Amino acid sequence: MDNDAVMEGSSSLQVAPRLPSIESEYNSSLMPNVLPPVREFRDIQVKVHIRRPEKDSWAYLGRALVSQEVVGQSSRVVVRSLTSSKVLVAFGEVSELQAEKRGNFVVVGCVEGSRVISWSLNAVNNSETLRLLASIELACYRCRLAVVDPRTHTKSRRRIERVIKEDRRRRHRRRKDQDAMIDAFQQHHLGDDVPES
Repeated sequence: MDNDAVMEGSSSLQVAPRLPSIESEYNSSLMPNVLPPVREFRDIQVKVHIRRPEKDSWAYLGRALVSQEVVGQSSRVVVRSLTSSKVLVAFGEVSELQAEKRGNFVVVGCVEGSRVISWSLNAVNNSETLRLLASIELACYRCRLAVVDPRTHTKSRRRIERVIKEDRRRRHRRRKDQDAMIDAFQQHHLGDDVPES
């Protein structure tokens, strides 16, 4: 049977229009004049507190603007003061830190040797807090190290967690000792032993 005869007999068969191939789309995306769309990072307004090493209390630094700066293949998160535009802190791939969400706060523990400097960034609402946490995590993730040497990457993450945990234990111990000292002074009634003149 002749294929042409079969095709001539079926006049109701319609041919679908040819779709562009994946290869032609791929080649057109490689054109030098066509750039992929750049996602714009919207700045996040925060209130900034810092807890320095060997301190138990937070110090308020003021309002700041958090922005993400992309340099080549890597990015960094920069916290700038709203009043002076001075850079308070910048987090990048070389930063040894651990970020966690606590309510509308993102607490970032930065490890410098055996010391921990903690930054508290208070965002306006929950969605801004989640965006802030995600941008810090993405900017500081050591993707090259994770791919090239996963064991070293894991050791580094564990060391950061261990140093931050130890710092937290020391702070809680200091606070407990201070509370115990205050209780001891109150129990001795030091004010009653003073002779009246």
